[in-house]
Amino acid sequence: MVEKLKIIPLGGLNEIGKNMTVYEFGADMIVVDAGLGFPDDDMYGVDIVIPDFTYLVKNAHRIRGIVLTHGHEDHIGALPYLMREIHPPVYATPLTAGLITIKLTEHNLISSTEIVTMRAGESVKLGAFKVEMIHVNHSIPDSVSLAIKTPIGTLIHTGDFKVDTTPISGGMIDLARLGELGNRGILALLADSTNVEKPGYSTSESKVGDRFDELFRGCQKRILVTTFASNVHRIQQVINCAARYGRRVAVTGRSMENILRVSTELGYMHIPDGLLADINQIKNLPPDRIVIVTTGSQGETMSALSRIAFSNHRQIEIKPGDRVIISASAVPGNEKTISRVIDELFRRGAEVVYDKYSDLHVSGHACQEELKMMLALTKPKFFIPLHGEHRHLSTHAKVARQMGIEPRRIIVSDIGQIIEVTPRSITVNGAVHSGRVLVDGTGVGDVSSVVLRDRKHLSQDGMLVVVVNISSQDGSLVSGPDIITRGFVYVKESDELMRELKDVVVDTISGSPQRLLSDLTSLKTAIKSDLSQYLFKKAKRNPMILPVVMQI
Repeated sequence: MVEKLKIIPLGGLNEIGKNMTVYEFGADMIVVDAGLGFPDDDMYGVDIVIPDFTYLVKNAHRIRGIVLTHGHEDHIGALPYLMREIHPPVYATPLTAGLITIKLTEHNLISSTEIVTMRAGESVKLGAFKVEMIHVNHSIPDSVSLAIKTPIGTLIHTGDFKVDTTPISGGMIDLARLGELGNRGILALLADSTNVEKPGYSTSESKVGDRFDELFRGCQKRILVTTFASNVHRIQQVINCAARYGRRVAVTGRSMENILRVSTELGYMHIPDGLLADINQIKNLPPDRIVIVTTGSQGETMSALSRIAFSNHRQIEIKPGDRVIISASAVPGNEKTISRVIDELFRRGAEVVYDKYSDLHVSGHACQEELKMMLALTKPKFFIPLHGEHRHLSTHAKVARQMGIEPRRIIVSDIGQIIEVTPRSITVNGAVHSGRVLVDGTGVGDVSSVVLRDRKHLSQDGMLVVVVNISSQDGSLVSGPDIITRGFVYVKESDELMRELKDVVVDTISGSPQRLLSDLTSLKTAIKSDLSQYLFKKAKRNPMILPVVMQI
């Protein structure tokens, strides 16, 4: 009997981000990527979302390694939370290894984690698996696809990729190696679906450099540029333009400072001597001799650009005439926060150049023709689309059918589902425990659906606290009721409503039978019910009501 290969996505399907895929064969398991996702609008107070690691913790003794495809948060952001639970070695390219070292150090986990640095073209044996890293283009250096060799065949896990014929550094994607593996026979291709809805080819990163040159040439204003901190090639192009036009570069934002340090130390970014300026000294430089590179391309509230726009930054203040270049596109869900920052920059007299009107950002993900190229090169027997909402996965499956792959050889899956592969078949057979875990501050998983429901309730209708003291002898009202509101009404302007609510509470207590007055839980329920009914009838509002009843 042929043993089956199991593929279990724990994240990254029917969602954007949170990418994580488990491969199993016999007693051995490997994990590819450990990414985070960002909270939906209705996840009040939640900072990030990570995969549910229950299945991995349960099978920790079988995990031979965690292999990372590149250093973006949606592929490495959950690693510190995973490494609190399990301790397999982590395999990554140099830049990715440098970024996770910073993360694990911040979480006090670096001493308990073995990080193995690998380069494209190198392979590692992990139990029944042999994993080879293949160079690809993406919006961060050191990105790789994985050739995962198993006893029943080889799989290609693309990670995030594009085909860039004129990359800033690192060379073009290794199409030759992918084609060579395809000629030998690929059992299954698992491919990035993020940009599958876009026809044609993605634009080269070098095109953004051309646009930067236009904006820098002849400009007598101070220039501020914001982009994703991880986009080393983009930052390098800003540095190149600054050097070309006699400007010095100052950097603000912790993640930008970290990426600059790591990528410079590892040789992925080249900064001419004397080009960097201390952020505290920029006031001494003329406007046409400075470029400020900052975080905050998504309008994040505490980011450097947001603090600059709203005059909360210690060293930088927007001045009329400043040219602000936003070199990034909006991640879905961030449109409002970005618009708010752009509006504020305009209000302060800045000239804002952003993607809507200027070619200042290119995607790091393959479009349809590049995805077809990947399918044509690898010639897989089976196909599993990864990384995207259901519409992305379904569209990618359609593209695969157009390329000649039979529908029965394509699996559009969901997180937690067990995909079983043999040399002749691919099926979904069962599921493992999976889902999402919400991280709020230092709390991991302690924000449940009940907590989210309460937070939503509070955000919509506010809260009303009723405090009363009753006699332990006969249940009569001793003092109160006192009513405290938050997010409901402004008390001073609602005296009449407050008096009416107090009357409702008094009537509830005085009209309750003796047995109810001795049962505080039942009395609280009665007060809450009567107040809720009255408020909805009177004001069509439904605040959270918290009765506090004490016996004295």
